[in-house]
Amino acid sequence: MTDAAPRPARARELRAGILARYATGEFVTSGFAALPGLVLVFYLTDTLAVPALLAGAVVTVAKIWDIIIDPIVGAYSDREFAARGSRRRLMRLAAFVLPVFFVITFAVPTGTEPLLAAAWVFVAFLLAATGFSFFQVPYNVLPAELVSGYDARTRLLSARVVVLTAAILLYGGGGPALRELGVELFGTDFGGYLFMAIGAAVIFIVAILVTSTVERAARGKVDAPAAPASLAFTEIAPPRDSIATQARRGLVLLRSSTPFRTLLATFFIQALAAGGMLAGTQYIATWVLGDTDAVTILFVALILPAIVAAPLWGVVARRIGKERAYVIATTLFFLGALANVGLLVVPGSWIVVPIGLVGIAYAGIQALPLSMLPDVIAHDARTNGPGRGGSFSGMWTAGETTGLAFGTTILAVILAVSGYLESTAATAVEAQPTSAVFGIVMSFSLVPATLMALSYIPLFRYPLRKKDIDAPADSAVGGGAFAPPRGPSAAGRPGPRVTSGESPPE
Repeated sequence: MTDAAPRPARARELRAGILARYATGEFVTSGFAALPGLVLVFYLTDTLAVPALLAGAVVTVAKIWDIIIDPIVGAYSDREFAARGSRRRLMRLAAFVLPVFFVITFAVPTGTEPLLAAAWVFVAFLLAATGFSFFQVPYNVLPAELVSGYDARTRLLSARVVVLTAAILLYGGGGPALRELGVELFGTDFGGYLFMAIGAAVIFIVAILVTSTVERAARGKVDAPAAPASLAFTEIAPPRDSIATQARRGLVLLRSSTPFRTLLATFFIQALAAGGMLAGTQYIATWVLGDTDAVTILFVALILPAIVAAPLWGVVARRIGKERAYVIATTLFFLGALANVGLLVVPGSWIVVPIGLVGIAYAGIQALPLSMLPDVIAHDARTNGPGRGGSFSGMWTAGETTGLAFGTTILAVILAVSGYLESTAATAVEAQPTSAVFGIVMSFSLVPATLMALSYIPLFRYPLRKKDIDAPADSAVGGGAFAPPRGPSAAGRPGPRVTSGESPPE
């Protein structure tokens, strides 16, 4: 293959159809992060009368399950890709599992005893998280296989983050609105939350099914008939390796890959900050601003700047590098979160200004590390041999989701320590003690700001730069996006078969 050969493939990879199919997946990932992150603890404490500490434990322990399941799903995804040249079967399974158990999570009957309600939510949310893993783990590894090149991945992930911010606005504003509409239609909080969950589940199903077509589209079955048949880095782990063997590789990655370890640590700490702020938004609206509907205004203030900023972060990254841009985004988030301390003195509409700054930063701390992850996978494939993309993605997804969950736990602990009073559908709390309001504001300001400051430690140790990623094509094991495997795999066995109807690349 000549030096010029990959260029047409890269152009086809980034057609609007490919970008749209891939980015549509954010209606799943953002929805499952934003909606439970926004309302689940509040649902437990203020509708089901579950104590704040127990509510936080329910969400956290259910999400800790991701630490176990995500590496296993990643290993299975690699086996599927080795055997079939595709990861879409797992994604399609998610289209059934995730929506069903997401709805069940918010279907606790009115009057259920609080401990039983907590157990119900725990089991249903754990199973929903498993279904989410079936989608998210293959989804995160796709950029390393769909495109090659440092800047091309930034463009792909910038498109994803534009949809991410729009999806958060949809769920953050539309979710509570659907809940209120459900309350009006059915007359109970039970009906409101169930109506909201069903609406989200329908979006999950459609988005998963659309995104699952991106591999076929990228290979030329839909948008580009002349595209080569093989995806990048197809010489992956042999199918006969056991799931347990491949899952253990996830732990090896943390020890052996400094780029992955430092990037994941940065993203995990920042997920703690973002998760805590997300879960605290409803509490800020209700008990600090005194208006439950203000949560929609806060989300608009967060998301509209993020939508505008998402493609601009790609421009900044191309000019100064993703790593420097990531430092700038982290700093902006730190400043925006810290400014919210002022709510203790003067609660009011001025909060939309620092929230807007956080929104600009949020687009960056999502787009940039997500575009750096496939760089890490590609660099590892070049230096250590391909075959670990799913394992990387499994560990990444576990870190991301547990980070968001522990952010919620931090909020729950602060609420419990500060004396927060829980409500039920029958007994409403009219006001919170001053200590609880103080705790709510701290969880929305000083705590996330401190976490963002701590994230500088691993971020400054991230070693990869553009020159490390855009090495000459002949030095890469996979040869770039859609490059065919050359010869036997690293383990001495053939790579994945060419499926029926596909022509082997020349």
